[in-house]
Amino acid sequence: MSTPCTKPDRTLTPRPNPAKRITPKGHQDSYLYQIRNSLYINLTDRCTLTCQFCPKHNGSTQVKGHELYLSKRPQAANIIAQLGNPAYYDEVVFCGYGEPTLRLKALLEIAHWVKENGGKTRINTDGLGSLFHKRDIVPELAECIDALSISLNAQNEQVYQQHCHPALPNSFQAVQAFIKRAAELIPDVQVSAINGLEGVDVIKCKAITEHLGAQFKQRELDVVG
Repeated sequence: MSTPCTKPDRTLTPRPNPAKRITPKGHQDSYLYQIRNSLYINLTDRCTLTCQFCPKHNGSTQVKGHELYLSKRPQAANIIAQLGNPAYYDEVVFCGYGEPTLRLKALLEIAHWVKENGGKTRINTDGLGSLFHKRDIVPELAECIDALSISLNAQNEQVYQQHCHPALPNSFQAVQAFIKRAAELIPDVQVSAINGLEGVDVIKCKAITEHLGAQFKQRELDVVG
């Protein structure tokens, strides 16, 4: 499947301070990491959000003991070469320290390969991929993605701005539109908000999620992975 490349968007938030540091001596990028029996793909460090609760904005580039600092962004072929048998895992998850849908062409190439080789796929996303690429990307995802985990993180625009600091206009409206569209085409769509964040009403977030046709999952502050 061929997907048009997207030129870099200058409105992207700059890399967080930890990612700007000089690559540590002897460091080797980890493109794949395992949590329980799921295999995670660390595809990019870029994001259109600067979420204040994200560890990378609080001096850490690690998750569950895995160092996710990237000195360069991996090519799809490099990932595929390291995957082995994707059917061995419960799922292969696109989730690193950036927003995976920003690298849509690579994501789709890898996801199609995983599906062709008997694996199950999921994306952890901020739900802004269609806004970033300026088109509806959900049909492309639906061809090779079994599940989506989408971060809503707020019940209204004000709280979303407070915690997520989006670089792209109309991000809060866009993530809701993405959730609705995803629920129409992808069988397993879970939407999350974090209990414990100042001003976040998880009950209202749940109501919004269910109105959009998806399932709600409550997360807890400072619990990652």
